Amino acid sequence: MSITKRIGFIGAGQMATALSRGFLAKAGVPVENMLASDAFKGSRDKFQAATGIEVTDLNSDVMEECDIIFLAVKPQVLPDVMEEIRPLVTSNHLIISICAGIPLAKLSAGLGEETRLVRVMPNTPCLVGTGAIAFCNSETVTEEDFDITCELLKSVGRCFHVGEHVMDAVTGLSGSGPAYIYLIIEALSDAGVMVGLPRDVATTLAAQTVRGAADMVLETKEHPGVLKDRVTSPAGTTIAGMRELENHGVRAAMYDAVMAATKRSAELGRK
Repeated sequence: MSITKRIGFIGAGQMATALSRGFLAKAGVPVENMLASDAFKGSRDKFQAATGIEVTDLNSDVMEECDIIFLAVKPQVLPDVMEEIRPLVTSNHLIISICAGIPLAKLSAGLGEETRLVRVMPNTPCLVGTGAIAFCNSETVTEEDFDITCELLKSVGRCFHVGEHVMDAVTGLSGSGPAYIYLIIEALSDAGVMVGLPRDVATTLAAQTVRGAADMVLETKEHPGVLKDRVTSPAGTTIAGMRELENHGVRAAMYDAVMAATKRSAELGRK
């Protein structure tokens, strides 16, 4: 599928950078077919340096020149942005929000009930093409809109179309999840140093172990518990380590982290 429509980003932060780089590299969108806006010069400069895409300080430029608009601002400033751009929304626009926790109903109320809307929850590994992404859409979205959205999102990772009722759960799991995994990698690296490994070796071994384990789950499609059991031989080293993880409540901590982030996402949507 060749995407010829112009793509704009309102907000030129880390996620806009990650998505736009994926669109350039994997979706074949020409650099001249994208435009971004941001109120902060530092963000504009970083975005342009990372992508080569033109950046402006005016959201109106993006609205007037682009067909597909990504709302990539903080949820707290979204109401002001919607109030500003609402008069500029036309029937030609597809609006895609990546603002955490903001439901389609609130987007529709802010931008007009006829507006074609998609709500997306990406995560930062989109920057390296390995994102975990879910999206839902309003009833006003066309079949072409749906196909273009899928094509763009698949260029930066694995993409799922879900019901909006689970979008906060997606935020709690995969949206916030990279931070949980970075914490685990850091802890494994620290532990490796504690038992005598050089820091660079410990960090690389930890990160590669996480990557390899994830690839095993994705490629074999076997249950993680089955793969875990294959590593834990009777009276071996791994089962000794697993006992300590269970004793320290690592599994329960993951439950609590996902539930807390899910709850916070829902709170952001109600504000």
